Amino acid sequence: MTGRGFHVRKFPLFREQKVFDVPAIETEPDKLIERAAGWAEALWNKVYLGLGDTQEAAMYRAEQRYGVPAQTFWALRYRRPKSIAAVIHNRLMLAYEAECGRQEAKLAHELAITKALAPTPARLALIAETEALLGPGDKPEEIAPAPGSEEAR
Repeated sequence: MTGRGFHVRKFPLFREQKVFDVPAIETEPDKLIERAAGWAEALWNKVYLGLGDTQEAAMYRAEQRYGVPAQTFWALRYRRPKSIAAVIHNRLMLAYEAECGRQEAKLAHELAITKALAPTPARLALIAETEALLGPGDKPEEIAPAPGSEEAR
């Protein structure tokens, strides 16, 4: 065989192509469940409204928002399972990453607003700290126009 590729599927997979990074994949069930429980806890706390809200209501809101069954949130918080389905693990991971992305976008927008204000020593320190937190790829160049405004059209 020449190494051109395996044509068993629509898009050939070449021998030189890396499918995945083996050391980066976690295979121990305890660590997978621990990581999923951390994501579930963070997502659950994100939808919890505080006083006057119940944990059960927050669990069902998290189910509607993130597409993960409410029983999974409950199980990962109160009675950890011995194994977790890959679909549930991936949904939790994607929901957590999406939520982090939304929070970073909000922070970047607030940073742009803060940069537009008059500079003070405290404000400059805040800007430097926020830019360090966001990293080099998330710095907004200008304030995005509000949706529905004349500039957005």
